[in-house]
Amino acid sequence: MNAPAIELNNVSRKFVSPEGKVTLALRDFSLQVRVGEFCAIVGPTGCGKSTTLGMITGLNPPSSGTVKVFGKPVTGIDPDIGFVFQADAVFPWKSVLDNVASGPVFRGMDRAAARDKAADWVRRVGLTGFEHHYPHQLSGGMRKRVALAQTFINEPAILLMDEPFSALDVQTRAMMQEELLGLWSERKASVVFVTHDIDEAIALADRVVVLTRGPGAVKRVYDIPLPRPRHVSEARYSAEFVELSRQIWADLKVEVSI
Repeated sequence: MNAPAIELNNVSRKFVSPEGKVTLALRDFSLQVRVGEFCAIVGPTGCGKSTTLGMITGLNPPSSGTVKVFGKPVTGIDPDIGFVFQADAVFPWKSVLDNVASGPVFRGMDRAAARDKAADWVRRVGLTGFEHHYPHQLSGGMRKRVALAQTFINEPAILLMDEPFSALDVQTRAMMQEELLGLWSERKASVVFVTHDIDEAIALADRVVVLTRGPGAVKRVYDIPLPRPRHVSEARYSAEFVELSRQIWADLKVEVSI
């Protein structure tokens, strides 16, 4: 009952190229994410942020060390884990409604019931009136709303997000951050959110984990004391926010300058 939602203990991960070159992505990496916690990971390019998410899903098993989800070793793909990617992971041949309903249908729900549930989620992410549009008819922000609805409709206990808003313009990105916090506050999934954006990490997370340059290891962990419910547009201008951003950048600057 008291087990962390996610636990990585002394994990290392090696990749071998077709030419036989060995690359160490993570080394002696340890991290715990509490049940219902929003944890953000920041670090230089190539430090193993996305590799960490792959190990949690079971897609990239560790070369050494252990990965556990709710106290059990990860041995394969867990249906209680949702994943939101950087690129749009929507089906281009399906309408918004059918995209959102696809998860429940795949899991065995009656198609009519799945579409009813999907219609509710389409409304909740602000896409009422676009149910029968196709992805190519939507803006980038709207497609990202579809992706969030696709994920949250399955009620994941763990939500992994790999730079999901990086391709959006500044205004749309801020709107999607607010949308994510609203959806998360309802469901309280355990979130691991990978980003290069320090301000985004602070605005969203309960804790920010800073990784070293590759092979990645935990350099420092920052608790984020900003109160919840949290509004991104307001939090960014607080003195606490600015000071946290300065401290985290000081840590990262050392890693990217080496």
